[in-house]
Amino acid sequence: MSAETVSTPVTGPGPVLAGITDEAASDLAGQLAVLDELGWSHVELRTVDGRAIADLDHAEFAVVAKNLAARDVRVVCLASRIGGWARPISTRFEDDLAELDVLLRRCAALGTRYVRIMSYPNAGLSERRWRDRVIMRVSMLAELAEASGVVLLHENCSGWAGTSAERALDLLDAVDNPALKLLFDTGNGVAHGYDGYALLREVVAHVEHVHVKDAVGDRFVLPGTGEARVAECVELLRANGYRGAWSLEPHVSLRPHASGALAPDAASAFVAAGRAMAGLVR
Repeated sequence: MSAETVSTPVTGPGPVLAGITDEAASDLAGQLAVLDELGWSHVELRTVDGRAIADLDHAEFAVVAKNLAARDVRVVCLASRIGGWARPISTRFEDDLAELDVLLRRCAALGTRYVRIMSYPNAGLSERRWRDRVIMRVSMLAELAEASGVVLLHENCSGWAGTSAERALDLLDAVDNPALKLLFDTGNGVAHGYDGYALLREVVAHVEHVHVKDAVGDRFVLPGTGEARVAECVELLRANGYRGAWSLEPHVSLRPHASGALAPDAASAFVAAGRAMAGLVR
């Protein structure tokens, strides 16, 4: 498959299990190796060789797409940096527009519909000005995504609408575009100091993608062994008709916003977390 070829996503009878595999290995070969060990055929792409997917040049991305196709691995989502922890509301919006432009073309090449975004940490603005600027930016991004048949998934993480169900619903209402939905991360509530399960109860009807992780305080642990009530989140999502992918982002060996290299046991830790997640969702 060339970088310009659209593939057709495959669905199966069981849950779609995927992972953000740069937490297991930086190189694509290592990322695909952990999928093989887990027996999974879906991935959520964030970085390859330590570089964001949008930063790969055309030739580099073509190699990634070709290797994924050769292994019959499908991409469930592209995890962008748009509105994330390193891009507060004071940063240049042009950077996000440029990243989305690249990712929309790469979504088409990979046959994926989803791009993960956040909603801009504050940088000294009043509450009202912060909200208004976030809504203005996300509205523009959603319009561009809609024109390309892509859905932006806002994660309950960094930014104005990240830790509050009320704000998340306000964002959806104010943007009012079917190209904006929610991504729920099971472990972010513990890590950021709010009740993730309570947030999920309020927004579950709008969730189109799920990240799975678990934590005890500020320490990330295997899914199902911490304080995030992962099994209850799975049950609630299923009871409300969730049929999307379950994407592992365990943070047991790497936290993307922290410095440092992958731990020597990153691959085996990722596989252990993957098996724990599979046990919870199957």
